[in-house]
Amino acid sequence: MSLIVQKFGGSSVANAERVFHVAEIVTNTYKQGNDVVVVVSAQGDTTDDLIAKANEINPHASKREMDMLLTAGEQMSASLMAMAIEKLGFPVVSLLGWQAGFVTSTAYGSARIHRVEPDRIRKELDKKNIVVVTGFQGVNRYDDMTTLGRGGSDTSAVAIAATMHADLCQIFTDVEGVFTADPRKVKNAKKLSCISYDEMLELATLGAQVLNNRSVEMAKKYGIELEVLSSMTNKPGTIVREANKVEEMLISGVAKDNDVARISIIGVPDRPGLAFKIFTKLAAKNVNVDIILQSVGRNGTKDISFTVGRDNLQDTMDLLGPYVEMIGATSVVYDDHVAKVSIVGAGMESHPGVASTMFESLFDANINIQMISTSEIKISVLIDQDDADKAVSVIHRKFYGDK
Repeated sequence: MSLIVQKFGGSSVANAERVFHVAEIVTNTYKQGNDVVVVVSAQGDTTDDLIAKANEINPHASKREMDMLLTAGEQMSASLMAMAIEKLGFPVVSLLGWQAGFVTSTAYGSARIHRVEPDRIRKELDKKNIVVVTGFQGVNRYDDMTTLGRGGSDTSAVAIAATMHADLCQIFTDVEGVFTADPRKVKNAKKLSCISYDEMLELATLGAQVLNNRSVEMAKKYGIELEVLSSMTNKPGTIVREANKVEEMLISGVAKDNDVARISIIGVPDRPGLAFKIFTKLAAKNVNVDIILQSVGRNGTKDISFTVGRDNLQDTMDLLGPYVEMIGATSVVYDDHVAKVSIVGAGMESHPGVASTMFESLFDANINIQMISTSEIKISVLIDQDDADKAVSVIHRKFYGDK
């Protein structure tokens, strides 16, 4: 008998028909003699609808009260799922995050999981119940409800799998697995049978909206085998596991991220320590910086450009505005009409010429590169947002051909 954790996203449980379809997937797994823990997201656009309701009342509501509101979406989803499983004639119980033992930090809206105490889950499994758990949420040391931020239900599922030493953690979504590019945008995208943790983590971080990057990081840390598959079709998905078991490919995928902005500090005095001071100030405000480019010094000054998430743009500009004058720089400017396009693949580490192939495809398509960032298994370029979809297509065609 195996322990299987199954997570279903909002699109998988969007309406009554889909809830019953998921209930059949869950109960079929249970009938095969497995213990089953189900993690669910809020139905469809429920979270967005709750945010809209909050804005009608108080657009500046505290993050604590927003968490109290938003956790209701998953509670509704979990109870409805339990009702469907119950109607099919199977023993089931639904649990809120705190009942399932999720203890988190106090960062409302973006809490981190400190630990999972799964005693209640174990007791329910011992009773032969299917256990349905609300994803995306937990409780902090003040006994307040907290949410885990975007993609938090993936992280909830992997945390349960890690804590309970599950045999498999399945992430059900609206695509059939992990593809070499977004199959909704690139018609010849290929589904991967396997991908390594490191490659999946890079793709998730770089904009591939299949798995949350925190969940992949946790799965790698605890050696949890993941399967990404569709709840809409009965087909095998993509296995995420250690690299030595993964099929060898030059690159595993092309990803696009529109949620970026480029910030440039112009005329920074060419003195030691100023870059350190600038980025230390940003780190103190929890601003994550990605691609960084520093020009060669000229006339005693240099320019420093870097990218941040678009949601951090205003905070970064507010922070740097007065500071730029203090250090003697000329100005700080931004561009939020940019996109980051990346290729990821463990194969590129031992194959020279991957970068030139990528850049050639962009040159042939007359797409200008603004910034470049590389690692052992990743190459990212910053380009104009209007060129992003075309860039993904031409890069994919260059590496995979038309078939």
